[in-house]
Amino acid sequence: MIQTMRIGKKDFPLGEKTYIMGILNVTPDSFSDGGKHNHLEEALEHAHQMIEEGADIIDIGGESTRPNYTKISDEEEIARVVPIIETIKKNWDIPISIDTYKSKVANAACKAGADLVNDIWGLKHDPEMAGIVKGANAAVCLMHNRQQVYYQNFLEEFMTDMRECVDIALKAGITKDKIILDPGVGFAKTYEMNLSIIHHLNVLNELGLPVLLGTSRKSVIGLTLDLPVDKRVEGTIATSVIAVMKGCHFLRVHDVKENLRAVRMAEAILRSESLLPIGKPCQQFPTD
Repeated sequence: MIQTMRIGKKDFPLGEKTYIMGILNVTPDSFSDGGKHNHLEEALEHAHQMIEEGADIIDIGGESTRPNYTKISDEEEIARVVPIIETIKKNWDIPISIDTYKSKVANAACKAGADLVNDIWGLKHDPEMAGIVKGANAAVCLMHNRQQVYYQNFLEEFMTDMRECVDIALKAGITKDKIILDPGVGFAKTYEMNLSIIHHLNVLNELGLPVLLGTSRKSVIGLTLDLPVDKRVEGTIATSVIAVMKGCHFLRVHDVKENLRAVRMAEAILRSESLLPIGKPCQQFPTD
């Protein structure tokens, strides 16, 4: 496992804590927050709120990738994201991720100041994408995805797919300290597979690269708890805590404050063994 990842001008020591990527969708039709932040002033206000709440990275998306989403042109997507990237960079010193699978959009976003390309197809959709990432010296998040939801052995084929994504990146000259892996909850998976990959998140540790989990408000939570999109905060938090326990390095969430508090609590509990080794005498503290 690499020790430190650099995204933009920021170093992210791995293993010290789990970092929070705040979601900023500048779209009219995203499944959770479509239309809320698709004007510059609203987007900047939300970005500021997430930064104040403790976000380490802002992930900007200009095209919804929800089921049955409406595809838009590269030009329209660029027009949505570039002004926001440029303005955030002028106002705050925070790494920016561009959520796109299109090389032209990624290129424009990186020129505007984006530091990380978050590709839902793991460099497999657009053959120019890996070269754009390398040329921009950007980091990349490789998400698991495939055309058909058909597996003979889910976990085995999942890992094969992820290795293929990593190989594309490495062959393009992208170094390991620039790569994050995302298991792709909600993409090319059944409900049961989504639960399984969260449970088995640590299998990705075999690849020696940092892992990002993105479950925020997704259908796996809605189906489990029978709740609409705007009532899935607690379910998301549960997956975030599981992710911390599995050694996850980054979490992509809508609700920064709530998830960050849960993550820090989980981390404190996991660190408690080093603070108070079992079998050694301890001082009695007052209870509350």
